[in-house]
Order: sequence, then C-alpha cells, then structure tokens
Amino acid sequence: MRRGHWIACLAATGVGLLVAVTSLVRAQATPSGVQPPSGVQILQDLRSFRELGSVLYIAAHPDDENNQLLAYFAHGRYYRTAYLSLNRGDGGQNELGPEFGEELGVIRTQESLAARSVDGARQFFSRAFDFGYSKSPEETLRIWDHQQVLSDTVRIIREFRPDVLITRFSPPPSNTHGHHTASTIIAQEAFKISGDPKAFPEQIAEGLTPWQPKRILFNGGGGTSVLRINDGGNDPVSGESFASIAGRARSMHKTQGFGNFAGGGAGGARAESFQLLDGESAANDILDGVDTTWGRFPGGADIGKLTDDAIAQFKQDDPAASILALLAIHAKLATLPKDPVADEKRAQLNRILQNCLGLSVQTTIPSAEVVPGEELKMHSTALVRSSVPVKWVSTRYPGGSGQITSADPINLTPNQPASRDSSRILPASTQLTTPYWLRQDHTQGMARVDDPSLIGRPGNLLAYPLEQIFEVGGETLTIPDEPVQVTSDPVKDETRRRLDVIAPVALSFANDVQLFTPGSTKSVEVEVTAYRPVDKGALRLDVPTGWKVTPATQPLHLAAVGDKAKATFSITAPAQLTSANITAMADINGAHFANERIVISYPHIPVQMLQPLARFKAVSLDLAIHGKKVGYLPGAGDSVAAALEQMGYAVTQLTGADLTPEKLRGLDAVVIGVRAFNERTDLADNLPGLFAYIEQGGTVIAQYNRPNGLRTQALGPYNLSIAGQAPPLRVTDENAPVQILAPDHPALTTPNKITAADFDGWVQERNAYLPSSWDEEHYTQLLAMSDPGETQPSSSILVAKYGKGYYVYTAIGWYRQLPAGVPGAYRLFANLVSLGK
Repeated sequence: MRRGHWIACLAATGVGLLVAVTSLVRAQATPSGVQPPSGVQILQDLRSFRELGSVLYIAAHPDDENNQLLAYFAHGRYYRTAYLSLNRGDGGQNELGPEFGEELGVIRTQESLAARSVDGARQFFSRAFDFGYSKSPEETLRIWDHQQVLSDTVRIIREFRPDVLITRFSPPPSNTHGHHTASTIIAQEAFKISGDPKAFPEQIAEGLTPWQPKRILFNGGGGTSVLRINDGGNDPVSGESFASIAGRARSMHKTQGFGNFAGGGAGGARAESFQLLDGESAANDILDGVDTTWGRFPGGADIGKLTDDAIAQFKQDDPAASILALLAIHAKLATLPKDPVADEKRAQLNRILQNCLGLSVQTTIPSAEVVPGEELKMHSTALVRSSVPVKWVSTRYPGGSGQITSADPINLTPNQPASRDSSRILPASTQLTTPYWLRQDHTQGMARVDDPSLIGRPGNLLAYPLEQIFEVGGETLTIPDEPVQVTSDPVKDETRRRLDVIAPVALSFANDVQLFTPGSTKSVEVEVTAYRPVDKGALRLDVPTGWKVTPATQPLHLAAVGDKAKATFSITAPAQLTSANITAMADINGAHFANERIVISYPHIPVQMLQPLARFKAVSLDLAIHGKKVGYLPGAGDSVAAALEQMGYAVTQLTGADLTPEKLRGLDAVVIGVRAFNERTDLADNLPGLFAYIEQGGTVIAQYNRPNGLRTQALGPYNLSIAGQAPPLRVTDENAPVQILAPDHPALTTPNKITAADFDGWVQERNAYLPSSWDEEHYTQLLAMSDPGETQPSSSILVAKYGKGYYVYTAIGWYRQLPAGVPGAYRLFANLVSLGK
C-alpha cells in the first residue's frame, strides 16, 4: 500500500486510539536489538484477545501449581489464566544458597514469575507468610489470620474475575501440609462470598465490584462424578508439547531443587480430573455454561465478529496490513464501560497493535541505581519496522507530582532508530526499592501492607513509569515504558536492569545477633558504605529504653562512591534478662537513612534489591561456654558459624579433606552444617577420620538432614536412621511442651543448667526430620516433645559416648533459632559444643 493512500484510509476511519494500560497487564516494549514477535505469535495473541474465558488456580506455595494444566489453559485454549499462591515460600529450604526467610521469599517470588513467563499464566500472592511446616489447617489459619487471607483472596477474585476457581488440594484434611488444606478452605469460602457486596465492603468502597465465579473445582479426585479433560498436545506457535513447557516452567523453582525438570515431554493425551466443590455442575468441560465470547459484554458481539474477521484475514508475513481492522476493533472496545477485564483487553489490543506496527521503544539510563532527589538522565529510542507512518509525539512522565509531557515530535523512518534525551528529578519522597510486603515489620504469618492497591501483586510498582506517545494516521497510541540500564557482556547477551531507588549509604552490622551478659558493656561496630559521596553527616544508634549507647553520635564523611567507614559504639545492656532491636541511623543533608543493602543475584531471576532496616537483635542472657576452638563443616548454608563466634568461639571452616584426627587436633568440637549429609560429596568417604577424632576425645554435633537424597546411611558411629518417614517426623508447634528426659546429663547441666524456661520464645518449629530408629544402647535421648494429639520419637537430641568423645545428632532447627536470638537455644547449643570439656 502506498504511503499517502495508507494515511488517507486511516483518516477515513475516524478512529481515535488511546490505549489504557492497566496495572494488571504491562506491555514490555521490544528493545531495538531484539527480534519482535513473529506473525504467527501475533496471530495467537489475536486468538487470545478473542477468548474471554478465565481460570484462577489456587494453592499454598510456589511450586504447588499444576504447570501443564496452566500451560494448556493459557497456550492451548487461550484462557486468561492465573495462579494464586497464598504465600511466597518464605519458610522453606534453599537448595541454591544461604538465603532463608524473607530473602528466600523474594527469590521464590521471582522464580514464580519466571515459571509464569514460560507456562503463560499470571501470578498473584496474598499477604500470608510461609511460617514453616504445619500439620493442620486450623493452626495455619490461626497464624495466617484467617480473615485477612480470605480478604486478599476475595480481592484477587474481584480484580481478576475468573469464571472458574480450581484448587490443588482436597478439602478434607489429609496426609499433607496444613497450608495445603487451608488454601482450599480459603478458596471455597472466597467462592461463596466474592459476589456478595456485603463481604469486605471496604473493597467495594475502593471501586472493586462483586464477582461470582461459575464454579469451584478440585484438581483431582476419583469416581464416576469426576469431570475429566485432556491437557495433552502441543503449543500452536512453537509446536512444543504442553508437557515440555510445564517442565521448563517447573525448572524455574530452582531453590526447591527442581532445576532438573526442564526437558522434553511427549504431546500425547493426558487426563486431568476435576471434582465439583461448589457452584453449577459441569458435564463436559470446566467452563460449561460460561459465555467465553465477547457477547458477555453488552454491545460486545460486534467486537467478537470484527476479531473473527481480523483473524481470518490476518497475513502472517504482513501483520501491518491488519492495522485498519484492529483500529476498528479498538473503536468498539472504547465504547464498553470501564471493567477490569475490558481494561485488560484494551492493554492486550495495544500490544497487538504495537507488534503489528513493528514499533519498539526503550529508555535507558546510565545507572540502574538512583538516589531520591537526584537527576534521572534518560535516553529514549523508538524504532518502527513497518512502512506505516508513525509520529513520535512526546514522552509523558506520570510519576511524581502530576503529568509532565516532553514534546518534540519526530517522524519515524522505517528501520531507523530515533531518539530523544530528557532528564527529570526523581522526587525526594520516592520510596527506596525493597519488596513492598517487607517495608514494615510483619507478624509470624502475615505481612503488613497499608496500600490496598498493592495486595495480590507479585512485586512492586514501577519506581518511575513512562509513557511514549505516538500518532498513527492522526490517531494516538500510548505505549508504556520504563527506565532501564542496558549492559553488554562478551559472554552473555545484553542485560536490562530496572531502576532501583537507593539510599546514598548502606549501614551494616557484622552480626544479626549480639549477645550480652546482663549489665555488661560491649563494643559494636557499624560499617557504612558510600553509594554517593557524603561531605558531612552523622551516625547514631537507636536503642530502646533500658539500653545505653555512647557516644550519642559520630561524624560521617565519605569522599567517594565505594568508600567505607567504621564507627564503634559502646552499648550497655540492662541488668535483667531481655532482648531488643538496635538500629543504625545516618543523618545526611536533613534526611535520615536506616537501611542495610542486600543484593540477590542468580542467573535465572532478575537482580533483586532489598534495603531493610540496618539493625541487630541484642540479647542479654546468662551464657557460659567450655572450650575455645570449633570447626565448622558447612552444609546447605546457614549462619550457625556466626552464632558460634558470638558465643565466644574461634571458628575454623572445614572441608571433607580436613576430617582427619591430625587436622582436627586442637579443635574442641566440630559442628556439621544443616543437611550436609544430603549436600556434600566429600563427607561420606571421610567419616572414618571424623569418627576417629571423636574416639580420641573430640565432640561432633551433626545438624538435621532430609531422608531423601542422603549420600550415606551412616549418620553416626552407631546405627541411626531417618529413612522411611512418611510423613516426615517433626514437631511444628514452636510452643510444644518439652520434657527433659535426662536432667543430669552434662548436655543439660554443663556449663548452663537447662530448664523448661529455655524453651520459651522459640520460632517456627521445634524440630524436623527426627530420627526414626537408633541404637538405644549407645544413644541417650535428652528431650521429649510432640505436637498436640501426637507422640513423636524422643530424638530431637541424641548423644552417644564414643571412645573418649561425644557424638551428637540433633533434629532441632538451630539454623532458625540461633539467628532469631533465642536465648535458650544459645544456652543449650553451648552445652552440646562443651561436651567433654
């Protein structure tokens, strides 16, 4: 089509194009150096645009989802598909590195998003925290705050508007995690009330409207009444089987140990079963009785017909030929009333139009890290690949105070990048980058999120959003954009890092816990790292009543980025046994910064920035130790070695090759890290040397291991087994009563007298993966504890005399208790290390 004739045709349509992009769907502009979507991909997007059916899958944790079913719904049937994980996996284990708790939840959030980018679904989360294994839904819903999690789930249903809910786990309690059963209980309750305007009326006041799904199904079950569908087959675009797509998605959960799931998979038939939990019955398909066409909107039937025509006439080798048809669809779509689904479809049509034009935009910044109040220098580039005339009108800056537009129209020439430079001041009030659910202290089971618009989102809003404004034949096209730092690597492809808002300095303490004798004074050092020069500032510690610190402030001067300074404060603990959080604070140019800086970087997820409060837990306790030197053989990763140093021990890091009597001579004890028998390849062959060290008078403490994946069954010098546990033997109630079985044993008397009070204030759980059998002639059981209504083996701590020394196998989660500053955990662990001294 000739250039002038194309403009005339556009003008004749009289169609105005202003595409609103909702917060639920943000189109990612294709950078100029990246190949745009192919014609067949755009055609599939059009088919997806035509489809109005939607499904919300609900379970408890990242990795609970059915990836093949999600891929089938999203890629095979073009449904709007999403997964709601009630928590972020914060309480689990980490197969990749040392991050636990909040940091692990951040990683698993990104792993979930990586999985969704493969299987095609969207991701939601509630505010619930994964507080560790739970044996009952009652405990789970008590710790999570039943009403808050229910509110979150109702909110997500009202925002996403699914036609069908699907649960992963059966409603009746079974031999599974309490979180699992609780997720289905919540889903069923939310199904019943999400359409009731009297339920959570504050959401209605915010602008949400009630929404009632057609039915809720359990993905499983058996019997003649069960509905079955086939989710086998292949993706129409790539030809890849849904099974293979599911494997690649599953492999994103690498901290769960699922990195080996990626691989091929046949595209043959696979039956999925569904059991009706509530709502209308379905005879043939999960969406029976659901209008999946545009006819579900008043006046929407014409959109469906126009889309059918556009699909029938679409030319895969010339997507731009469909622009006129797409503009006609947009004109009809603009007449529909505001609605979350319609808004999402408007954003989807926006992306389709952009891809048909071959229009890509990108805004780069010199550095991904910017301090509030600094100038943000941006270089924006636009490129059109088709011959359709496009004018780049302006760049809009909706962030900050009001809408600001930079006007400098540019007529784009096909395949020739155009650019413009601009600069704006990042508002001084901009929040520092840190995951929104971690900005405030949380309870054991729930995050605190004051902005309700954030609830349900997997991550933060953009720190500084942009909009690129274009004219096509006299009509307006708005494309969302954001500043990114682009770097090239000779080995890797170009990488793009989003804008992070940082503090000018980062503060840190050497340890998360500092131990004090009651009434004692201790020197504590704060390290300050400059991310911007600091000409003049002051450093101080914020301490609660009863604690004293001197001096009150110390001067702060850092001449250049990267400079470090250390300041030492003297802290005096109260005379009584107590604990407190102590925070570092930097005062710079009238602003106050109290942040640490944590950067999480793994190849399979984007770089994650956390800037939590720079603080430590000060614990005033009575603690004595025997011995001076301890060797530490790391396992899967923990901070127990740092806790030993806080207790007063000099710690030497060990490898398997060090486990000989000669190399271990001079060490008072050796501690083996958590899951070392699962993770280490150099442990099993060197156990004879370790046992010889014990025989000559040494003490060894082995922390818990998992029964699956043990590299040796020899977990001690005498028979000891954790095999065959189904479910794993554990005590999940951190407040479970503890019975002292051997009150005169040195591990309970020397150098600290252990009493029932030492088991107060424990976190998350008592123990995990208890030994199921052991040589009762040689091992002494020290403690008995069980969850309510159960009787667990008394094998939390087993101690054996072996030659002149001691061997201890302990299922207690020291890697959680010690970093949490639990006083009794320090006292008891000190006794274990002091055995024989």
